[in-house]
Amino acid sequence: MTRPDRRSVLLTLAVLAGLGLAAAGAVVGFGLYNVSARLGHLPGVSWVLHATFRNSVALRSPSEAEVPDLTDAMAALGARHYDAACRVCHSAPGQEKTATMRMMVPEPPHITEAVAHWRPAELHWIVDEGVKMSGMPYWPADRDAEVWPVVAFLARVQDGMSGPDYERLARSGEAGPRGFAYCATCHGETGASGNPHIPRLDILSETYMTLSLQAYLTGERDSGYMEHAASEVPEAELAQYAARFARAVPEGEAGPPTSLAARGERLAMEGAPGSDVPACAACHGPWPEALDPAYPSLSGQYRPYLEAQLKLWRQGARGGTRVAGLMHQAAKRLTDDEIAALAAWYAARRPAALEARPGDAAAIVNEN
Repeated sequence: MTRPDRRSVLLTLAVLAGLGLAAAGAVVGFGLYNVSARLGHLPGVSWVLHATFRNSVALRSPSEAEVPDLTDAMAALGARHYDAACRVCHSAPGQEKTATMRMMVPEPPHITEAVAHWRPAELHWIVDEGVKMSGMPYWPADRDAEVWPVVAFLARVQDGMSGPDYERLARSGEAGPRGFAYCATCHGETGASGNPHIPRLDILSETYMTLSLQAYLTGERDSGYMEHAASEVPEAELAQYAARFARAVPEGEAGPPTSLAARGERLAMEGAPGSDVPACAACHGPWPEALDPAYPSLSGQYRPYLEAQLKLWRQGARGGTRVAGLMHQAAKRLTDDEIAALAAWYAARRPAALEARPGDAAAIVNEN
């Protein structure tokens, strides 16, 4: 091809590109494209979008080796969140889609169809990241571990969960109107649900719970579950719900002594030897009341929950308290084994098992 011919080709391509941009600008600028959901997509567009979606998820989802044991307790938590946040678009096992769901573009598939052909790792990616141009939101908090309970629930939907099983797991019939009954679907009437992934509230002060709820509502503290829950209930009543849980009388006996818990006791009472990790007891007891009601009491709290929270502090992913900086620094120096030991000791304690000893408490504060 001669130089003039090459120049003509390039000029032609430039003109075509310019015309294409002008046409696109006219479509956008003058509203020529009809965005009516009634008309749906042009032929072939839905296939292209869906194929892109499947391939994108397959490329970016975590490996199967990262999938934890998807327990029944995790599935129960995931079901209750799904009932509050996701059922509005995807319906539920044993229920038909509403007319409004069927009119959405793209139409959200029924949950039994939506999960049918995905592996757990892929479901995690979808729930965590969301999907553009579909109305599927990403997880509200940057916490991968929080998503697994939802995946545990979805895995049971894949296995053929019935309508009655769903109602039992989600307890959706007890969840409305959005008030204390909604909170109790996860935390139980007394604040101690027995689910190790959900914190027990009966050991916490009204002050601490009120501050935490406000932090979830404003986004100062992250949690895909609690940020949604705090926005569902009337803001003016949050303190009232905290007071109701605080009035519950904690129950539970001390667990059997173990070497792991014994190591946790030393860490809690003395701090980590040779490091700057302070004694946890300085702020969190084991006295019936923490030194300041804005600090949570930890005796009797569920071990898996304590471990998860300490790891979030270590990652710098927890906030919403006035001592967040101190907790980040303290947890940053803890190993996984030390976190497990601390959680084991506090979890094994009977709530409010020791009488308040202000003198000893003051001594620990002064020493640290």
